Amino acid sequence: MSHQVQQLVSLCPCGSGKKIAQCCGAYLSGAAAAPTAEALMRSRYSAYTLNDEAYLRATWDERTCPSERITHDEPTNWLGLEVRKHQQDGDQAIVEFVARYKIAGKAHRLHEVSRFVKYDGKWLYVDGSFPQK
Repeated sequence: MSHQVQQLVSLCPCGSGKKIAQCCGAYLSGAAAAPTAEALMRSRYSAYTLNDEAYLRATWDERTCPSERITHDEPTNWLGLEVRKHQQDGDQAIVEFVARYKIAGKAHRLHEVSRFVKYDGKWLYVDGSFPQK
């Protein structure tokens, strides 16, 4: 099975339980824009699992997007995503999530409250804060 076909029938990395083609696939390919900040955040998680630097940059507010590499240089084993909260107020939203992953066998946990803005009908990631444990 080709890599492209395998991606279409595989479960989406974002944890929705849907096949990637029915979930984040349309956003990752550019065929559609994520309709909510939560959908964008889930697709960005999927992009991290796929090491898709171009998508991450395209969905990051240019005013806050770093110039250095976004994805990990080391092979990363993404373990799962838990969305804890999604709040939208007009063209601004926050999404709180926990992402788990391993690098070189060492477990990591990223707990972030991400800020998003909607420009010209398109949601963009702005930045995030890290709640205390």
